[in-house]
Amino acid sequence: MTDDVQELNRKARERRAGLDPLYREIERVIVGQRTMIDRLLIGLMTGGHILLEGVPGLAKTLAVRTLARGLHLSFSRIQFTPDLLPADVIGTQIYNPRTGEFTIKKGPVFANLVLADEINRAPAKVQSALLEAMQEKQVTIGDNSYLLESPFLVMATQNPIEQEGTYPLPEAQVDRFMLKLKLTYPSKDEELTILNRMSVVEPKLTIDPVLDPSFLFALRDAVDEIYIDDKIKRYIVDLVHATRKPGEYGLEIASLIQYGASPRATIFLARAAKAMALLDGRGYVTPQDVKSIGHDVLRHRVSVTYEAEAEDITSEALLQRIFDSLKVP
Repeated sequence: MTDDVQELNRKARERRAGLDPLYREIERVIVGQRTMIDRLLIGLMTGGHILLEGVPGLAKTLAVRTLARGLHLSFSRIQFTPDLLPADVIGTQIYNPRTGEFTIKKGPVFANLVLADEINRAPAKVQSALLEAMQEKQVTIGDNSYLLESPFLVMATQNPIEQEGTYPLPEAQVDRFMLKLKLTYPSKDEELTILNRMSVVEPKLTIDPVLDPSFLFALRDAVDEIYIDDKIKRYIVDLVHATRKPGEYGLEIASLIQYGASPRATIFLARAAKAMALLDGRGYVTPQDVKSIGHDVLRHRVSVTYEAEAEDITSEALLQRIFDSLKVP
C-alpha cells in the first residue's frame, strides 16, 4: 500500500509540475487572486461549472479570458442584460425565403470556455437557457440537439444580489454550478502592482498558449486516480447530510436551514477535494482538502430560512458551525 501511495504521489507531482508554465503566464496578467485561479483550474480539471461573485472591477472576466488563452481553448463571452433572449445564448433557426429551408445559427454557447458575464442581470428565462448546456453538454435548437465542444465549461460572474437590477438565479441552475467563489478586494501592495501594470492607455496583457486541451484531459485522468479513503468519503457524506438534518449531529440549527445540499454536492465535494490534492502535488485526499474547498461547494446549496435572514445569519456561518462540530477522521 505504501508503494502504491508513493507512486500516486509521484504521478500527482509530475502532473502538478506541468501546470507551472500556465501559472507563470497567468501571473503576467492577473495580480494576486491565486485562490480564484486555483478554483478555475479545479473546475476545468473536474468538468464543473463555476460561479464567481464580486463587485465589478475584480478581474473576473480578464481571468477567464486569460485562462482560455493559456490553455489554447476557444473562448466566448455573453453579456447578460435584461433584454437578452434565449436565442442570443444558444442560437436559433433562420429561414431562407429563397430555398424555403431553415438553417441553424449557433450561439456563443458553442465554445470551450463560456463566460456568462453578470448572469444575474438577465431574467430567469434567459438564465434557464443554459441549463441543458450545463448538464447535458448539448443544446436543442428546433427539433435537433447539438453536442457542445469538449471540454465545455461555463464560468459565470454575478454581482452581489443586493445590487440594483439583479435577479436571483433559479435554484436548479445554482445547483449545477460546482463551485461558487466570493471575491474580495486586493491588498494595498497588490493594488499598487495593478496600478503600475494597468495605468497605461493600452496595457499589454497578452499571454502565450502554453498548454493544450490534451494536457487538460490528462489532468482529468489524474484526478480520477487520486486516492480517497472510505473514512473521508463518510466525512463528506456526513457534512452534506448535516445540512439536511443537523439535529442528528447535535446541531440546533434546523430552524435556520430551509433546504440542505443535494446529492450533487456530495459528488462535487469529493471530486473537488481530489483536485485540491492534485494541485498540492499529492496522490491522496486529506480532510483538510475537504475543508478547504467545502465552503465553495456548499455555500450556494444551503438555503436559509426567513428566521435566519432576520437574524442576519448566512449560509456560510451555518456551514462553519457544521465544519466546526463534525468530527474529522
